[in-house]
Amino acid sequence: MSDTQNPFELFMRQAQEMAKAWNPALETFNVREFEQYWPTMPKEFMEMSFGKGLSKDGLDAKTRLLLTLAGLTMQGAQAETPFRMNVRHAREAGATKDEIAETIAQMSMFAGIPAMTRAMDLAREVMEADGKDETT
Repeated sequence: MSDTQNPFELFMRQAQEMAKAWNPALETFNVREFEQYWPTMPKEFMEMSFGKGLSKDGLDAKTRLLLTLAGLTMQGAQAETPFRMNVRHAREAGATKDEIAETIAQMSMFAGIPAMTRAMDLAREVMEADGKDETT
């Protein structure tokens, strides 16, 4: 096979062409811009759904979200939208910027520096946009 194109990039390009054919307005649609309109769940709802609602003696929502962040970092932070949303929800659940940075940094031991760097860059973007000043 002489075609050296990335199959995923080819698929995405074909999907974009098809979307433009169906609706020309989709030519400028950007998924990253769309994620900002997805609401952040209130802390109480996250606690009910992910925290003590599952097990009254179990992990709280903040801890569960930090564990999820660790897992997403281990995957190289390739799923950008879920990663960004997880950082946003972790902040809402009470995680500090330092706790998020420490969670990501800990994963560098297992996932490597490139994965950690990508995750830190994405987390920094979200935390700079959230308007909260505290670092501890």
